[in-house]
Amino acid sequence: MTFVDEVKNAVTPRAALLVIGVLGLQLLFIASYVGALHKPKPTDVAFGVVAPQQMSQQLVSQLDGLPGGPLDPRTVSSEAEAREQIMNRDIDGALIVSPEGSTDTLLVASGGGTVLSSALERILTQVEAGQQRTVRTVDVAPASPDDFDGLSSFYLVVGWCVGGYLCASILAISAGTKPANRQRALIRTAVMAVYAVAGGIGGAVIIGPILGALPGSVWGLAGLGALVVFSVGMITLALEALTGIVGIGLAVLIIVIAGNPSAGGAFPLPMLPDFWRAIGPALPPGAGTWVARSIAYFRGNAVTGPLLVLSAWAVAGTALTLLLSMRRQGGRDDGSAGAVPPSADGSTAV
Repeated sequence: MTFVDEVKNAVTPRAALLVIGVLGLQLLFIASYVGALHKPKPTDVAFGVVAPQQMSQQLVSQLDGLPGGPLDPRTVSSEAEAREQIMNRDIDGALIVSPEGSTDTLLVASGGGTVLSSALERILTQVEAGQQRTVRTVDVAPASPDDFDGLSSFYLVVGWCVGGYLCASILAISAGTKPANRQRALIRTAVMAVYAVAGGIGGAVIIGPILGALPGSVWGLAGLGALVVFSVGMITLALEALTGIVGIGLAVLIIVIAGNPSAGGAFPLPMLPDFWRAIGPALPPGAGTWVARSIAYFRGNAVTGPLLVLSAWAVAGTALTLLLSMRRQGGRDDGSAGAVPPSADGSTAV
């Protein structure tokens, strides 16, 4: 046997295509993570300004004109309203101008990401120094001292996502990635649901009562975890049913390569480049991270949109998985789809 024949036996055309696909995922991984995270800077951060009427609009214009456009300022009627908007996650910070003294107050929320609150403090300190004023910082939604840089929410959601697509991958490849019948698809969906509930509760208990990394409702986080795991798992099953083993790579592309760097975990969304900031909220890691932080630090506010995003992924994945299995119902229904027929002499062909 020649060397070329050995190569052909060792690396089949299908394997070669899969290797090329893995190389593509590898390069996309590097491009996505480095592209999103190598140079974080605040851009158009939603920011409130509470100031006397005669200077309010002038200050808003000044902040809006800062080099690089770090802030998207708007007038807020009072400090109480500014605090409420921060807790509702409508704005990320606010400057309360003192009409009498020379010391103003900067409101931040490190629970939404300590990197962003630190950036706001640095920007406003420079602005105030240029006007011979000083600023004191008040954290209205402080991150837990056991939640370094506010990253625990992100890592929790990443763990849930990893569990979701790994469980779905195991369920699929254990008996062929294309479900032969509706019954098998229903069983896999049911197993995925049970696994999602277990994973959600387990993650919430570990990060809350056991490690004390996140405050907030344990059951709220557990429910979020179940939805994250199930949505990621079902979209993975759907992609595998649609494209075979390539579906695992597509799931990695959506969840890991596109979803994780755009989730607002390491750096909150206002510090990411435009592309990643745009796609992050529409993907499970970004939606899950936002809800986890809201549960932990913002009284569970502003979660409707992200929960709908996660639900849409779950519904779409479930529907596609079941529809694809029903499409094949007219074929072999005995679970033998994909089996290798015996040869003429009764042996099994390979």
